[in-house]
Amino acid sequence: MNQALLDSDTLSFYFKGNPKVIQKIDGYLAAYGFVHISVITFYEILNGLLFKDARAQLQRFQQFVQLNQILPVNVVVAEVAAKIYADLRRNNQMIGHNDVLIGATAIENDLTLITNNINHFSRIPGLSLDNWAI
Repeated sequence: MNQALLDSDTLSFYFKGNPKVIQKIDGYLAAYGFVHISVITFYEILNGLLFKDARAQLQRFQQFVQLNQILPVNVVVAEVAAKIYADLRRNNQMIGHNDVLIGATAIENDLTLITNNINHFSRIPGLSLDNWAI
């Protein structure tokens, strides 16, 4: 199995105590030592916690992030994402920009995207997907 990039929904399930996701992430951490998170996922989770003023959850999330690897959106990821988005738009299969950037990050870094949002992400050609919530 490729190494994994966790999508925002998977991290949310983890922090909400979903036993299936906790088991998968804990097993993955035992095997690899850390998980990859897109800076876009970091932004989405952080934004939600700050909006809710969820201080305890925010502290727990920040501790989790420090132990793992946040992948940036660089020029290459942006180029991959722009091509993906243009193709999706041409084919009337659009998904949100954040999802395209997360998908492009996974593709560029040869990672399997772990998400419960298979419907949207399956529109991105060449993207390896897995769902740890089922």
